[in-house]
Amino acid sequence: MEKRIQKRWDRFFILSTAAVICFLFWVILCRSQTRAVETMQQEIAKEIIRFHVLANSDSEEDQALKMKVKEEVLKLLKEELDGISDLDGTRKAIQNHLEDIKNTAENVIRTEGYDYPVTVKLEPHEFPVKTYGDCTFPAGTYEALRVCIGKAEGQNWWCVVFPNLCFADTIHAVVPEKEKQELKNILTEDEYDCLFEGEKKIKIKWKFWN
Repeated sequence: MEKRIQKRWDRFFILSTAAVICFLFWVILCRSQTRAVETMQQEIAKEIIRFHVLANSDSEEDQALKMKVKEEVLKLLKEELDGISDLDGTRKAIQNHLEDIKNTAENVIRTEGYDYPVTVKLEPHEFPVKTYGDCTFPAGTYEALRVCIGKAEGQNWWCVVFPNLCFADTIHAVVPEKEKQELKNILTEDEYDCLFEGEKKIKIKWKFWN
């Protein structure tokens, strides 16, 4: 009887120990994967500049105003960034035209009959996971040109201004092949795949321990 009880306790101890080991392995694996994604995001962020226009609120009128501001600012950016093909050049051009961007946004707002203030900054900002067309950017800090209208409490419109992914159809959009090639030119293969496959590639790497 005692031997039978001892065997049960031994079996319980072995199974419990195995369960604890598996759990600890899973925790370590998850943390390592999280660090890998964070590292990937940081490397991607070094190579791009995002563009965001934040509406005063989510009212239909404020959202419509946001889109009009976006259109006019994009026209200005297209002119001022024409011929610039590198990150530093894009950054300098944006910095040199922050006041012009603000004036452009204010003119649209006044023309539409509003008196919202406008803030324009090129700065690091924390963003959640964002999908643009078939391209998904992991959560993290990115350099961004931010045009904030009024209280800036409404949903924002966004794109990537370097390299230029600011295409028109944001509902059924797929990043054009030309822009995909520009991304390939500035990102590593793993960073590029991370944008278009999310965490899939990283998970596969962990599975096969590459």
